Amino acid sequence: MKVLPLDKLREALNIMANDAEVYVPMLRDDISGYFQWADNPADELALDLLNTYLSPKNVVIPQTEPMYKFKTSKQDVEITEVQVREGARIIFGIKACDLKALENLDMAFLTMGFEDEYYKARRQDLTIIAQACYKPGPACFCEGMGADRINPAADVLIHELENQDYAWEAKTSRGEELTAKIAALMEERDVTLPQAEPQSRKVDMTGVSEKLAEMFEHPVWDDLSSRCMNCGICTYVCPSCYCFDIQVSNRGEAGNRFRCWDSCMYREYTMMAGGHNPRDYKKERYRNRFLHKLQFFNERYGANLCTGCGRCVILCPNGVNIIEVIEKVKEVKLDA
Repeated sequence: MKVLPLDKLREALNIMANDAEVYVPMLRDDISGYFQWADNPADELALDLLNTYLSPKNVVIPQTEPMYKFKTSKQDVEITEVQVREGARIIFGIKACDLKALENLDMAFLTMGFEDEYYKARRQDLTIIAQACYKPGPACFCEGMGADRINPAADVLIHELENQDYAWEAKTSRGEELTAKIAALMEERDVTLPQAEPQSRKVDMTGVSEKLAEMFEHPVWDDLSSRCMNCGICTYVCPSCYCFDIQVSNRGEAGNRFRCWDSCMYREYTMMAGGHNPRDYKKERYRNRFLHKLQFFNERYGANLCTGCGRCVILCPNGVNIIEVIEKVKEVKLDA
């Protein structure tokens, strides 16, 4: 099997970065996330982290993205569209939970008769180098959400060996092309891949989506939502949340319109121009989040929007836990 030695990794990333934007798990200013590779000595590679706090969704959905510029003159308006940023991109070291989230984003932005041109431009030339996940953490439950953490569907699959070198498997033609660019850095070896450790978190989603369809007005939401502060951190660290707002910034006669991440946990997200808000209270916003994750998306696309990465479980400041929500839903007795 091909092996990329650890001491050749930076050189390999530099070669990849000659032709593409390369995003790698890194620590940058004490923040872990998928940042663009520039071989900066101040950046610390974080491939040994189970998961970065910030997911790689920013590669295809930037936190802020310009849409068009405008300039007014009396009663005339001149609009200049901002060119959609196309070009090759590479995500290196993505785990199965985040890769499944990317597949969910593909369904939301590229199927059902509509293609988001901004998303498509960033996604169409994206090469995925996934890292097999042999040691799940206590908050991980991706297998219960349908992810294959050992053999996810990627262009290249890498396996961290005991000596921290990377066994390298090209899975697609795009992966073969990328492999050829760094072939001189690789070695052929007989390797023993790690043994996969079981996930301690077990989640059974059987019947949950169907049951939630009958629970919109159930009083259980009052109890479940009581701890939520509507801070929105769960939506920002989630790899598959994709709510966005469209805003305008202008100075005098010129300005621009842009879209940016938003959260269904915020009251302003559903505020209407006339002042009405269909999700005016915390319980309604909390309920919508979990129904979207576990019912609405499943009904439309046949998959759960939650991918079991565990970030929201770890980072919620008040202990809201989607696994507990699922278990509570399964315990609810509905009237016959």
